[in-house]
Amino acid sequence: MPKPDLSRLDTISSQDSDIDVDIFDTDEFKDSFDQELENTVLRLSDYLAAVELVIKETFQHSVWVKAEIRNLSSKGGHYYFELAEKDDDGKVIASCRGNLWRFKAARVLAKFERATGMKLERDVTVLLNVTASFHPLYGFSLAINDIDPSYTLGDLARQYAAMLERLSGEGLLTLNKQIPSPFDIEHVLVIAPEKAAGLGDFRADADKLQSTNACHFHYHYATFQGNHAPKEIRQAISKGMLTFKKQYDHDPDIMVIIRGGGAVGDLAYLNDYELAALVAEQPIPVWVGIGHERDSVILDEVAHTSFDTPSKVIAGIINHLTSLMQRTQSYADAIQRISQQHLTQAAMSSDRYFTAIQSLSSHNLQHWQHLTDQHFNNIKQHAKFELREVKITTESNMQRIQQTSYNQLSKTKDSIERFYITTKNNSHKLLNDVAQQIRYYQQVVLIQNPARLLDQGYAFVKNAEDTYLNSVHTLEKGNFVTVVMSDGSFNAVVYDITKTNAIKNSN
Repeated sequence: MPKPDLSRLDTISSQDSDIDVDIFDTDEFKDSFDQELENTVLRLSDYLAAVELVIKETFQHSVWVKAEIRNLSSKGGHYYFELAEKDDDGKVIASCRGNLWRFKAARVLAKFERATGMKLERDVTVLLNVTASFHPLYGFSLAINDIDPSYTLGDLARQYAAMLERLSGEGLLTLNKQIPSPFDIEHVLVIAPEKAAGLGDFRADADKLQSTNACHFHYHYATFQGNHAPKEIRQAISKGMLTFKKQYDHDPDIMVIIRGGGAVGDLAYLNDYELAALVAEQPIPVWVGIGHERDSVILDEVAHTSFDTPSKVIAGIINHLTSLMQRTQSYADAIQRISQQHLTQAAMSSDRYFTAIQSLSSHNLQHWQHLTDQHFNNIKQHAKFELREVKITTESNMQRIQQTSYNQLSKTKDSIERFYITTKNNSHKLLNDVAQQIRYYQQVVLIQNPARLLDQGYAFVKNAEDTYLNSVHTLEKGNFVTVVMSDGSFNAVVYDITKTNAIKNSN
């Protein structure tokens, strides 16, 4: 490719943009223009000005374009859109900016809100009348001339119908409706937007009901408007069920989802498949009261019971409890009436049974009295016979025992006399032996008397502590000792110590 001619850069004037564009369609111009471009370097502004000219001439007519609003902001009365198109997998395949200028915005948005009942926000699919626009400084964008509200309403209706079909196909549309209604409503889990007017209407009667301890309400709050509303409501439902189950160890009797009326667009946020599926899969009946009488959302389709407003939900709870009380009272009255009838019949039957029993008992008593007298006489006669037999047997046994006792006493007396003689002889012998031993020990004691030993020439030795010594091993040279003899004692000093084997062996 030849080197571009940079010298021509300054010769191109911005006034050249006024050239007749019809010459662009001729083949001669195209060939010459391509040849010129190969050897020319353009300023960016000139190149983008040419692009702007091409877009303006080619897309000068407005067209209707379907797109999803990914983002929307406003400043100074102007509205700035981020538009996109997604494929079936939700992947963005085209996107651009869109601008709704102030001089058109008020009229277009007012018409859209009147027709749809909702404000224009992100994540809404719309049909836009647009004109292509390109600016060398701001790039490509679409100038929005109008918005068709009927398309948005139709798209919401199509989404609603598709959601119903999916819920029905998955068996969720009637799942919660199949749960039996509770016999008594003692605990109610309430999901509602905090400080909302609809919640205030609900609590006006709910607080009165709770003050009587007839029913207890457990409130969990979530936002019911905006793109994040379905997620917050799902979190409130899950948290409410887990908290109640942890505290009471069982599920509440019913769940109530309430919200006051609002614009169609505000309620449209509640048409969420994940939220509807979660409500349908609850293990307890779900009562829904959202909007006014004319409003309807997907939660009304999957709920166990649907009410028009929050006030009608609390009215339904009160009616249920009132009906339960009326049925209970009617059951109590019927039980009392039937019990009274049974008591009356039982009393009459008891009187008849008592008369019959009394008559039968009198007859039986007479019969048993006669039998008792007969048995008593028989027992009396038999007892007299037995007494005579026992008396004879007893006398015979007494004589035999007496004779045996005499024999035993005689034998025992002889044995005692023999034992006495033997014991007496053994005692005399034992006393003689003991006397001999005493005399022996007396002689031994006299022989070993210390005085006698001293008289025979023996002596005792004591140390300085006045302790008798029996071994030279306790002495050392120079120790003072006392020698005790039969007629006195004297002190001495150990001069020498001689140890003998005899003494060592004796020790």
